[in-house]
Amino acid sequence: MPKQIILAAHFPGVNNTTVWSDPRAGSQIDFGSFEYLARTAERGLFDFFFLAEGLRLREQRGLIHDLDVVGRPDTLTVLTALAAVTTHLGLAGTLNATYHEPYELARQLATLDHLSGGRAAWNVVTSPGAFFGENFRRGGFLDHADRYVRAGEFIQAARTLWDTDGGDFHIQSSQFDIKGRFGVPRSPQGHPVILQAGDSDGGRELSARHSDAIFSRHHQLADAQEFYRDVKGRLSQYGRSADSLKIIPGVSYVLGDSDADAQEKAHHIRRQQVSPQTAILLLEQLWNRDLSAYDPEGPLPSADPLLDEDETIIKGRAGMYPDRLKTAAEWRARAEAKNLSIRDLIIEVTGRQNFIGTASSVAASLNEYVQTDACDGFILVSHLTPTGLDDFVDQVVPLLQERGVFRTSYEATTLRGNLGLA
Repeated sequence: MPKQIILAAHFPGVNNTTVWSDPRAGSQIDFGSFEYLARTAERGLFDFFFLAEGLRLREQRGLIHDLDVVGRPDTLTVLTALAAVTTHLGLAGTLNATYHEPYELARQLATLDHLSGGRAAWNVVTSPGAFFGENFRRGGFLDHADRYVRAGEFIQAARTLWDTDGGDFHIQSSQFDIKGRFGVPRSPQGHPVILQAGDSDGGRELSARHSDAIFSRHHQLADAQEFYRDVKGRLSQYGRSADSLKIIPGVSYVLGDSDADAQEKAHHIRRQQVSPQTAILLLEQLWNRDLSAYDPEGPLPSADPLLDEDETIIKGRAGMYPDRLKTAAEWRARAEAKNLSIRDLIIEVTGRQNFIGTASSVAASLNEYVQTDACDGFILVSHLTPTGLDDFVDQVVPLLQERGVFRTSYEATTLRGNLGLA
């Protein structure tokens, strides 16, 4: 029997993935946009709807970052509202283990799980930096090395609370010392589904020990297969089977009437996603210096990036370039070899279009990834909010169903049941 494909829908908000300037784009904060995408995902029999969240607006050169998610309503409030307008779709929210407290968050998630009939999921993230912490009374208190320690103990504490079924608890660990009585009975799926997105060795180990699914960034076939082998290979030391952890990368797609048509659309979308101003902002994040005087249609700077990691030009974004000089050298070599401007280069190196082609070819590629153990499914990130998922549901989903690799109806009433999790 072929593996069944997991599908989820991501609501990205305003950033350079979403082409927010497109006339077809809707509001990023109006509930109607959230509802439309969720209803479309459920019409397509998707497993879950996924919300990202930031604890603070990013800043670049001391100003609010032009591409950030602005005005995003509270995640749990949005998901609770969506529970009332959906029936089977899972509801996954990104919530930070660094600044929340176990009792508070476990209670909120258990409540969402009850209100939705067992469809809640928690994407666990961490934030060690003081920049985010300034919004909280414990600003910057957590050492970088302790972020996964706290996250692991937080998940264990939450599960202990969910297991008490309204009973007494006493939790003592390096991060927590809490005692009392949990106020919410056990939910229809026992525990909300736990997702995690960390890719470091610590993040992979945390997922292998605690998570039900990983929101992966690996979407090139060979790279994804290696990540899949590495993480699944860690499960046995925790007494877990390979099927107990689902690996679901975030991917984008562009559909066309022909492969050439899809490529033309993809080129147009990338030019919209990376405007001249955006290209400079993204280059600054590697160069770590003000490049506003540079022509985005001109060559790369001759000066090397600044290496002061304690004083970066962008605040509130995880470091993406562990070796700035090496990456800059690679970008220079690529730009020189292809005679690329700054904007053309940024379009190439920040490309997020993973599956481009006809509905038939995209369906075949998605299936290849799953059947060759590169992943267990996909979190789809559309370039258009909220209607960007429509063509996928109407054109690609039926082809996956014809192949026998995607459901024709929901098999279970809970998210765990539909994901095949205990």
